[in-house]
Amino acid sequence: MRKNKNILFATVLSVLLLSACGATKIGRINADPMHYRNKTVSVKGTVTNSFGALVAGGYQVEDDTGKIYVISTRSGVPSKGQRVEVKGRVTPGVTVMGKSFGTAITEQDHKVKF
Repeated sequence: MRKNKNILFATVLSVLLLSACGATKIGRINADPMHYRNKTVSVKGTVTNSFGALVAGGYQVEDDTGKIYVISTRSGVPSKGQRVEVKGRVTPGVTVMGKSFGTAITEQDHKVKF
């Protein structure tokens, strides 16, 4: 009986740890930005818009559920059309009639996928 409990515990712990490593869908963030407020998330998608300056910039990432802006404080933002994985903190904008406006991710890191 004790062996079964240990196996169950190990299985549940593995599932929880593995699910925490996955990317968050952009649509989930946009649907409830206050839930993700100041939390670190990882999203994957394609860059649909990109703009940069000397030491800062931003870009928009789209997955199959929506789009979100990423604010970068480092030089070298990814180009339009590149596939990326972004890690950063969610900054909610405003919500009007159930629709979120201005929600963004402040980038901590990004990786370009090939």
